[in-house]
Amino acid sequence: MKINILESAVADLAAGRDFYERQEIGVGDYFQDCLFSDIDSLVLYAGIHRQVFGFYRMLSKRFPYAIYYQLEDRTILVFRVLDCRSNPQRLLRALGNE
Repeated sequence: MKINILESAVADLAAGRDFYERQEIGVGDYFQDCLFSDIDSLVLYAGIHRQVFGFYRMLSKRFPYAIYYQLEDRTILVFRVLDCRSNPQRLLRALGNE
């Protein structure tokens, strides 16, 4: 399977990295490494996660973030990587499901 990370997810990852880097130097890089590792694991585990808001949702192992993705043919489309601590209405807007 091929993984395609959309621009919206790349922006989410950059925002999360910047947030954690402001908390303590080096944590932003650790955040990014962990989330990319989680995304890479989708090659093996795509499709087994619970569907939420019309997307598969995989929870990150180390950070309170969720990876929202869909399957198309033999491609995994990562749409968003969102903070689970957000207001559910904000999550709906971010996923375009208002």
